[in-house]
This record gives sequence, C-alpha cells and structure tokens, in this order.
Amino acid sequence: MSVKIQIPTALRSYAGGQAEVAVEAATAGEALDRLTTVHAALRKHLFNDQGVLRSFVNVYLGDEDIRNLQGPATPVPAGAELLIVPSIAGGSAMHLPVDGQSVPSIAGG
Repeated sequence: MSVKIQIPTALRSYAGGQAEVAVEAATAGEALDRLTTVHAALRKHLFNDQGVLRSFVNVYLGDEDIRNLQGPATPVPAGAELLIVPSIAGGSAMHLPVDGQSVPSIAGG
C-alpha cells in the first residue's frame, strides 16, 4: 500500500530536499524503514543505535502519535499520510516584559 511520509523542513536535506516521500508499506514501522533505506542519512536522525525511534521524534498517523496506537506495528491504510515531527528545544534568555514588569530569565541573567 502506498503511504506518504511528510518530511519536516529540518530533515529535508537528508531526504534529497523532498517535503514528501511515498513508500509501499503496511505498517508505520515498515514505512519508516523503507524511507530510511532510500534516504540512509535520515536513519541516524530518526532512530537510535538500537533501531528504536528516538524519543524526540514523533510520528503521526492522522492526529494520533503512533506511540499511542500500536507503535511501529500501527497499520497504515492505502493512501495514508505519516507526519514526522521532531521536538524542538531551546530558546533564549531574553527578558520579556509582562504587564510592565521585568521577568528574570531562566539563565539568571
């Protein structure tokens, strides 16, 4: 069954610049495996050394994170779309005014 995988902007350079990749797969895990077989540079960004999806990478089938379904064994119907969403961390130590008051930064600066 053909499954479309949406590639986030931050990972597109590892997928030949593509925003979407179509693969033949019956499960979410099989789809991700096929994706990373074709685009090997993506594997280290999606999976750890044990081949498990990294904790900061979320994969959605519709509105559901596959971890809340059947994980990699989640069936994907023909024409389904998987969305890869890496968590984004960081920020700045800016002081933002709130109601005219200065708010101390987390960095303590």
